[in-house]
Amino acid sequence: MRESKNHNQRIGIVLSQAPGYSETFFRSKITGLIDAGNQVVLFSSENAQNFDLCPVILLPKTHKNILKQLLGLICVYLGLLPHLKPVIRYVRLERKDNIGWVTILKRLYTHGPVFKQNLDWLHFGFGTLALGCENLAAANQAKLAVSFRGFDIGVYPIKHPNCYARLWDKVSKIHVISDDISDLVYKHGFKDQAPIIKITPAIDTHYFSTLKQSAFESPIQMVTVARLHWKKGLDYTLEALALLKQAGISFEYRIIGEGPEEEALKFACYQLGIEDEVFFLGKLNHADVKQQLEKSQVYIQFSVQEGFCNAVLEAQSMGLLCVVSDAEGLAENILDGHTGWVIPKRSPQLLAQKIKSVISLSEKQNQEIRVCAMSRIKEQFNIEKQQKEFIQFYNEY
Repeated sequence: MRESKNHNQRIGIVLSQAPGYSETFFRSKITGLIDAGNQVVLFSSENAQNFDLCPVILLPKTHKNILKQLLGLICVYLGLLPHLKPVIRYVRLERKDNIGWVTILKRLYTHGPVFKQNLDWLHFGFGTLALGCENLAAANQAKLAVSFRGFDIGVYPIKHPNCYARLWDKVSKIHVISDDISDLVYKHGFKDQAPIIKITPAIDTHYFSTLKQSAFESPIQMVTVARLHWKKGLDYTLEALALLKQAGISFEYRIIGEGPEEEALKFACYQLGIEDEVFFLGKLNHADVKQQLEKSQVYIQFSVQEGFCNAVLEAQSMGLLCVVSDAEGLAENILDGHTGWVIPKRSPQLLAQKIKSVISLSEKQNQEIRVCAMSRIKEQFNIEKQQKEFIQFYNEY
């Protein structure tokens, strides 16, 4: 069924934690929905950064202390007494799916606050968050939406086969951030039970812009913004840079981000003999990230798994020449040969060759790539466009 809703809607969004300052995807989405007259409430386990764009309702925590847990259960269950209708609907739906009583009671506790809200939509910000919650929206007589962004559909189902089987039959609408992510949804058992809508990430194109035209100088300045995680393929990037050094190319490479692989990556730099060329800058705020982008000519994102990557959008918008892998959404983020270059993942030799060819191009050739990239980002990946698409996402069903 597809109909247009003209009335303002009440939308519940579920995240593991409230968005931080740098998480522009969720912040801009929520701002756009509210500006359009909708009511938004956020459900999360924590709000460490005091997010205040909309009401934040904290979900109950589990406690190791038995007494604390018992008191928590009593408080949550007593709080549900005035909301017995959605609770009863939920129990019936769960029992119909052959869910055991102990599991049902646990889920009533962990998502108790949701039953107290009168919602039109319940939207899980990541696919994994919807697991075990497939009946939550229907119990509240709301529509169920789920977003898939990368790891939740590219990696998690490999470790947990058929984990989304129940979800496919319950969901009202699916949001994906790229065509490759949509393909993965189908790969993992989806059979067109609901519409799939692609809404790509977006950036503040007014902020991430520059009048600077960066010509290549020695040493070549290169940068990556990424969590130090195996998915980002930074070990392959370092291998490629070692090949550049062996070829006599002078460069400086800065990695912006933090994560569990920092020690391993620093040791790799030592073994590869590039510890003097690679700088780990840690996590930086938007202003400092922009400053580093302004200093650089080449942006590298050689991930082995990537939903889309806002940092690549920001780099293009800033006029950097971008070389990325073909992991999921990156091949859609960059138009190979037109707005940057796409290289097969896990291929450091090919990455090194491409970087050498990029820095060998004439300034006119590189400028054509820069202009195409900046123009495309401004037209297709701006926040205003994304906000309109999310309003339409909820208004049409």
